[in-house]
Amino acid sequence: MNNKMRYWMKEWIEPIIIAVILALIIRTFVVQAFKIPTGSMRPTLIEGDRILVSKFIYKFREPKRGEVIVFISPEDKKKDFIKRLVGLPNENIQLSNGAILVNNAPVEECPLLKKQYYYNRGDFGAERQIVTIPNDAYYVLGDNSLSSRDSRYWGFMPKKFLLGKAFLIYWPPNRIGIVK
Repeated sequence: MNNKMRYWMKEWIEPIIIAVILALIIRTFVVQAFKIPTGSMRPTLIEGDRILVSKFIYKFREPKRGEVIVFISPEDKKKDFIKRLVGLPNENIQLSNGAILVNNAPVEECPLLKKQYYYNRGDFGAERQIVTIPNDAYYVLGDNSLSSRDSRYWGFMPKKFLLGKAFLIYWPPNRIGIVK
């Protein structure tokens, strides 16, 4: 190899390879960007919002009720979904008059869940139906419950499908902010 070729590889190719490897590591283990495709999470997230998702936070702690999470769709493993976590393992969930009841009591620790109206729909969200969440799963709902395919329809979201916690809207500029 001549000196020009060696110089070119050292100055250009090596940094590009390192940057690609670092980007892949960050995307796989640290943070990933997602685009919101539907209105199932309105008004929290709207179509076209671009968000950042922490992929490592749940390595250090368990998910909490009320958090907006990203996970692999239980119905189509090629798709990622974003919903609000409302039910934790081993809890009993019931949707009644638009409210979420956990173990027969209204949700108190998450004010956002009290503001939404959750419609009774599907095989796992019928009126007066109490569903028990398995030990290795969660119950998730879209904030726009009239237009959301969620746990009410397909049941529980397995823990192993959890990808991370949505924490920031970074696009469009007029919507930049923390995901609540």
